[in-house]
Amino acid sequence: MGELVVEESGVLQKRREKAEELERLGIPLYPNNFRAKDRAGAILEVFGDYKAEELEKVPGPFVLAGRLMARRDFGKACFGHIQDESGRIQIFVKRDEVGAENFKLFKKYIDIGDIIGVKGRLFRTKTGELTILVEEFSLVTKSLRPLPEKFHGLQDIELRYRQRYLDLIVNPRVREIFRRRTKIIRLIREYFASRGFLEVETPMMQPIPGGATARPFKTHHNALGVDLYLRIAPELYLKRLLVGGFERVFEINRNFRNEGISIQHNPEFTMLEFYQAYATYEDLMPLTEDLISYLAQEILGDTKITYQGEIIDLTPPWPRLAFKEALLKIGQVPEEVLKDRKTVIAFAREREIKLDEREPLLGKLWAKLFDALVEPKLIQPTFVTHFPVDISPLARRNEADPTVTDRFELFIAGREIANAFSELNDPRDQRERFLEQIKKGRHDEEIHPEMDEDFVRALEYGMPPAAGEGIGIDRLVMLFTDSPSIREVILFPQLRPEKKG
Repeated sequence: MGELVVEESGVLQKRREKAEELERLGIPLYPNNFRAKDRAGAILEVFGDYKAEELEKVPGPFVLAGRLMARRDFGKACFGHIQDESGRIQIFVKRDEVGAENFKLFKKYIDIGDIIGVKGRLFRTKTGELTILVEEFSLVTKSLRPLPEKFHGLQDIELRYRQRYLDLIVNPRVREIFRRRTKIIRLIREYFASRGFLEVETPMMQPIPGGATARPFKTHHNALGVDLYLRIAPELYLKRLLVGGFERVFEINRNFRNEGISIQHNPEFTMLEFYQAYATYEDLMPLTEDLISYLAQEILGDTKITYQGEIIDLTPPWPRLAFKEALLKIGQVPEEVLKDRKTVIAFAREREIKLDEREPLLGKLWAKLFDALVEPKLIQPTFVTHFPVDISPLARRNEADPTVTDRFELFIAGREIANAFSELNDPRDQRERFLEQIKKGRHDEEIHPEMDEDFVRALEYGMPPAAGEGIGIDRLVMLFTDSPSIREVILFPQLRPEKKG
């Protein structure tokens, strides 16, 4: 939970004493004059299959820097492993090669965790490991704290997240997760750019939080003398761009919601949100299938993937199921239960499903049943469509059934991955829905009690018919890295403040 306990062993004191001795010897602890020319990963990739006699002909020397991750001392020689961003390679420091004084300095003052620079040539040991025979070495950065022990050190999950720098040093899988995350975001950008979408940035601080129902974070702008809110969604600003004439836009950026923390939720998270004019939510379903199956092929080489022991087939097309139909068939909710608030509340009580019994909107009560009885069962990719108007204040009403909207949510592995709908562009309907929301949400901290008049005004100038979608990047990365918690895929997840003392 807290700091790794090392003081008791005196290790910290010994390291500080070594640092002081090095400075007395005139050896800088943090020089900035070493220039690495080579990388461990590239050396292993190019020369990994060379035989011993072939390595003798390889011209050198190789010059690289890395953190000393392990060492084994044998009298007049030392083996070790140094690690840079690209990988880990073995080094061999021999007294006859570096000189007696330098070898003595290496053995006495260089510790695991130190960053060192080495210069040397390649050879293969008797056990067959590609190794650098060190001709020269230098201290690049002195580590004043020891790394966690290889097998017993960094096991505490909260400590891993709190001291992510240590997690990245000692856990190769963690480094790979974040490399993969970067690749996923790059591929998404390329995908949308290739289809004529313009990447944009919209405000993080907004006078009225909109675009979703969630409790916002509040701040104050001193110069303007106004309260502002960290955005809960970029939706209303992206739609303003449709009014302005951009017909395909997307944004990948942070949203902030002042809500609980769980394996699926972090107060700040990354969203992809995109809008396409002259399209409907039905157009976005094949686009979503294509995007996610494309990512699966590019990242994992197959549309069949394994997530937490489940085989998930991302091969399009994916099933589509109406919201009410999902409650009846998958949730096993009798149809008569859904008729009014009283029957829904009684049904929820019987099954110990938590919901706000004061909630006036029937659609919101249905949503609680859905969350408990349907969502966890949607393991294979499934589009759930036609959500109630009560829980879709920005979506276009369905023409055949105006009690529901032209909307879908995509579920994979028992959680929501995407949310999309045909956009409401009738300013009169939009104003009425905002007013209804404000009226029924006066005691709900997730609903802002103020009309976004500028957004309605923008719609009055005319927004083309359009469809929009949001995809949770963090959850997508969880899926493609087989990670059980959102905190595994966010470099610095939100945690409670560290306890003092």
